Amino acid sequence: MLTFLHPEEVRGGKVEHQAQPAPVTEVPDPIIECDFCSRPGAAWVYVCADQETDTRIVTARTVARADYERRYHAARSLRVETTRGPLQIWGERWSACDGCAALIEARDLYALISRVTEAMPAAYTRGKKLMKVRGQLHGTYSGVLESLRPGRGRITAQHPFGLWTSPQPERVNPGTARTPESS
Repeated sequence: MLTFLHPEEVRGGKVEHQAQPAPVTEVPDPIIECDFCSRPGAAWVYVCADQETDTRIVTARTVARADYERRYHAARSLRVETTRGPLQIWGERWSACDGCAALIEARDLYALISRVTEAMPAAYTRGKKLMKVRGQLHGTYSGVLESLRPGRGRITAQHPFGLWTSPQPERVNPGTARTPESS
């Protein structure tokens, strides 16, 4: 079953209605947020290979009882069982505000992750959650930076998909090797 979420729902917020996907060109005065830090006013569009996150849900965890008691309920897991979680499909186009775009242009993955986590609600970054979130962002954003196509498009009111000064990057299927002749 395919479901869509509002960006606000992904960040843990509430919305008044179900997400109803529509082409951005059909939405009057769209608010285009940065796909990285979620700030309004995205200025640039980048194209990369389609990004997906295959999540797993922990269904069972086995620990040794004595180890559990000696370590005050913080024993290491001897065995973990998981089941497939929801597949998140992020797509190949990523919008960025000027601040995130500068970090993308510099290919500074760790500064980008820091900028994004600083903009997140505290509920996602308190304590051990910060380490988990940074790991998830590293997995997603490293894929974006590694497969980034040359060039970027400038987002304007008339060009919500970006106004490209150089030819727009061609679509390449993920997993398809690009040779120097095809670049």
